[in-house]
Amino acid sequence: MRILLAEDDELLGAGLKAGLAQQGFHVDWVRDGVAAERELTTGAYQAAVLDLGLPRQDGLDSLKAVRARRVATPVLVLTARDALPSRIEGLDAGADDYLIKPVDLLELAARLRALVRRAHGEAQTRLSAGGVELDPAAHRVWLDGRPVELSGREYDLLHVLLLNAGRVLTADQLEQHLYPWGSEVASNAVQVHVYHLRRKLRPGLIQTVRGVGYMLQREAQP
Repeated sequence: MRILLAEDDELLGAGLKAGLAQQGFHVDWVRDGVAAERELTTGAYQAAVLDLGLPRQDGLDSLKAVRARRVATPVLVLTARDALPSRIEGLDAGADDYLIKPVDLLELAARLRALVRRAHGEAQTRLSAGGVELDPAAHRVWLDGRPVELSGREYDLLHVLLLNAGRVLTADQLEQHLYPWGSEVASNAVQVHVYHLRRKLRPGLIQTVRGVGYMLQREAQP
């Protein structure tokens, strides 16, 4: 799951990035409000963690700007501004959740997973389609109740396909979700990951839509 972290404190930012990576997140980290606005507007993120006290542009202004452009990426505001009016202002500006520093890393990870579920209309903690079940918190996958061992990239690919079950995603969209900034990605990387994932799941579950991309079926095919 690829997320954006906007935090100018070097020590806290580095700790959050490393800790969230251990929880299975791919984190792109920016350190000012202008960069946060740019990345939220142009990047493909499942969610964002946004500090309000950012240099160059306040995080609240960045949030208002991206919401004005109808960017729907779930945003969790992380800030030391613990007064009730500040929390209300952040939520009214378009934040989806709010945590006060210092933050517990496990709670932050759980809240991010919940934001992503809600953004995709998922009420359950586990994602499922076509006989496949994925538990984002435990980082585990089952096929018809049997555990399936996946590589990190295969897991990430299945996760984003399950979040978008029944919807076609292009190779470029999948690549943006799978790889952080600056990664050297082979032209056929997504195809290779899809190939290996298909071998571990049910035939026909992941369909190729010629000339468009890939789609995971909501229901198992007879």
